Amino acid sequence: MPIYEYKCGKCGVFEVMQKITDEPLKTCPKCGGTVSRVIGHNVAVIFKGSGFYTTDNRSKEYKDKAKQDSGETKAADS
Repeated sequence: MPIYEYKCGKCGVFEVMQKITDEPLKTCPKCGGTVSRVIGHNVAVIFKGSGFYTTDNRSKEYKDKAKQDSGETKAADS
């Protein structure tokens, strides 16, 4: 679920986790004041789980070097 930023005239900026299909908030949950949704910036993607590795986003040069090394290792093992 995405996290949306809202700005209240009295409380300041706060975040709310909502479904994409939910209507935007119109009142502040703390003070009941009027709020407006703030367009977010500096969005970071966080990968959690066992399927992501540090090698997933390596440079082309690194991948080419790794292929060469693995080819040499297989040839030496034979």
